Amino acid sequence: MELIRILIVDDIFSNRLLLSSTLEGIGIESKSVANGLAAIEILEKEDFNIVFLDIEMPVMNGLETMRHIRKNMLEPICNMPVIALTAHNPNEYGDEMYLAGFTEILSKPYSIEKIQSLIDRYLNIKPNLP
Repeated sequence: MELIRILIVDDIFSNRLLLSSTLEGIGIESKSVANGLAAIEILEKEDFNIVFLDIEMPVMNGLETMRHIRKNMLEPICNMPVIALTAHNPNEYGDEMYLAGFTEILSKPYSIEKIQSLIDRYLNIKPNLP
């Protein structure tokens, strides 16, 4: 299987830890940062296949970060799949998220199956479920 690297962007440490542990359990490497500005900085230096990006964060929120990635970053970064992470009902402001450039919205809590489905859909690679 090809190496998959996912960037997790969430201001809450326990959320980052839970998602990275879930990904590790299915054989996927991840790196975590606490805000959108840190995400942009690491995306400029390292390669990732997908970004899981929380919406509500200090410093630079998910919508601002998403707009920056799509408008200001070079290929392939500007075209990579970016999944919005939210605890809110996506029907409330889903249109705004899609207009900002998010590929998909993942509502918390999320399951291994939902995560695997997204990875498979956007990378056409199946992780190794236990």
